[in-house]
Amino acid sequence: MTTSLRSLICLLMLPAIYCISSAAAANSWEEAEAKVKKNPLKDAYFGETHVHTGVSMDAFIAGNRLTPEDAYRFAKGEKMMVNGSMHKIKRPLDFVAVTDHSEFMGEAYSLMNEGAPGYDHEIAKAFREAKDLTTALKLYNQYVLTPLAGGGSPHPDFYQGTEAVKSTWQKNIEATEAHYEPGKFTTIHAYEWTSAPGGANQHRNILFRDTNLPDVPFSSNEGSRPEQLWAWMKSQREEGRKVFAIPHNSNESKGLLFAEASLSGKPVDKDYAQTRASMEPLIEMMQVKGNSEVIPNFWPNDEFADFENAVTIQKFNGRAFIKENYVRYGLGRGIKYQEQLGVNPFKYGFVGGTDSHNGTPSNVEEDNYRVGSHGLADQKAEGRSKNELDGEMLIADANPGALAAVWAQSNTRSAIWDSMLAKETYATSGPRMKVRFFAGQGFDKSYSSYEKLVEDGYAKGVPMGGNYKGTKAPQFLVWAVKDPIGPNLDRIQIIKGWYENGEMKDTIYNVVASGNRLKDDGSVEPVNAPINLKTGEFNKQKGSPELKAVWTDPDFDPTLQAFYYVRVLQLPTARWTLYDELNAGVTYPKDVKRQIVERAWASPIWYEVQ
Repeated sequence: MTTSLRSLICLLMLPAIYCISSAAAANSWEEAEAKVKKNPLKDAYFGETHVHTGVSMDAFIAGNRLTPEDAYRFAKGEKMMVNGSMHKIKRPLDFVAVTDHSEFMGEAYSLMNEGAPGYDHEIAKAFREAKDLTTALKLYNQYVLTPLAGGGSPHPDFYQGTEAVKSTWQKNIEATEAHYEPGKFTTIHAYEWTSAPGGANQHRNILFRDTNLPDVPFSSNEGSRPEQLWAWMKSQREEGRKVFAIPHNSNESKGLLFAEASLSGKPVDKDYAQTRASMEPLIEMMQVKGNSEVIPNFWPNDEFADFENAVTIQKFNGRAFIKENYVRYGLGRGIKYQEQLGVNPFKYGFVGGTDSHNGTPSNVEEDNYRVGSHGLADQKAEGRSKNELDGEMLIADANPGALAAVWAQSNTRSAIWDSMLAKETYATSGPRMKVRFFAGQGFDKSYSSYEKLVEDGYAKGVPMGGNYKGTKAPQFLVWAVKDPIGPNLDRIQIIKGWYENGEMKDTIYNVVASGNRLKDDGSVEPVNAPINLKTGEFNKQKGSPELKAVWTDPDFDPTLQAFYYVRVLQLPTARWTLYDELNAGVTYPKDVKRQIVERAWASPIWYEVQ
């Protein structure tokens, strides 16, 4: 147990409050977790793996004064004061990882704790007293963006050193422990490592399994290359800590997230591939700053590629869209490495997040986006219709973010973390639809119940995130059910990628569609279910509340490396921009979308040539 965790942690235990040592706290939670009923077929839990509070200095500068404590309360459904307005999410979450930036945690202690050393420094006062977006952005550029891009000292003058970092990290730990309710609400110790060389996003969220935590988090100030982060993580594991990283925002990575060389210029080799695969089981598919699956420029035959692509990213910071920025490319490059090196460094499962800088975990509903996600920049509809998001994109191109969904035996920290490590996860663009995905042999043509379907999935195959081991064409068992408060489902697709004759290839199969619309040639007639542009209401008659099928790959070749992932599409719904126009009277440019097709992405299943 680390020095900082030997401090007292106060845990709320009805009918009284006990303050106990961290070792006793760990034992207490282990005992509490052991009492939680487990479901061997697993349940879907919805949560947040990427959210910032005022402890992140960029969020603080933009007006966020909420703490991790406040973020957990918000996630449980409590109404909070957000950017000057009372706000709450529609439905509580099952789990949350608060991921404040490690780079400025020391500054946060001085900024947020009256009487702390550095609190009265003139720069600290300027941060606290910024009243408008122009002032806030100037401070943000001077003291956050420039240092992160390597242009100067990583710390402003009021920084008080490592002890201040320890103090902030400890406060985050205590809030995370205080709000953990095994079986009901899970909190995960986490932070964000925020490296952005030349503006190329290399950020990773770091998640821990339990209370065995370091004294301070490793930041990009100590090491800005992923290999340096992984080396630190390796040392943590050698000391008994359980930790992994989640890369995010590949659409802003300038081709570096799936590059064929490390940031130091060394070509990817087997050692690099093994290390990366060990450290990073998941990737963030979508967040506020865009969907990173695909983009029409490079996947013109994907009729659903035009979804929350945040195209104005290209107008800022030298970020141009290239194929190497996207997850589907990364998966393909990974199986090419599998062929070349025997190891896949990009063997990623999927989660979603928000990257909200408002301290509001998973505020993802389109009709509930009244306070935006980034403080002063987008707190009101008028600003959202014309402002830029911190020099990254036009806010009209942003979205409320995505959800992480995890299939786990219980709503406990260990069960959720373990399922994440195993990649039995999926991402949704916001709705709480449920998705199952198995690959195997001998599945029945139909099932009398959901339970029998899942039992057969585990008995005869592997779930999402696994490896198909057969040599015959894999059978895929897919199932999806709609969000209880959302529209019906349109279809389920399987995206396949493979490596053949030196080329990475991919294609899309329609596996099942609502209304018997799937034709013999695999095509699907588009569903005609437009939204009501005067009210935002979606179509309630068309589509299916549940879709399921058993599908066999008709083009399977046992000599070719391959990946398969599921994409579930629901009927169209109103985008947040339409709700702004209807509710606040603002007007967005004509090229801004008013309706969208929300979706879910299930983690891949891989076939590796033996």
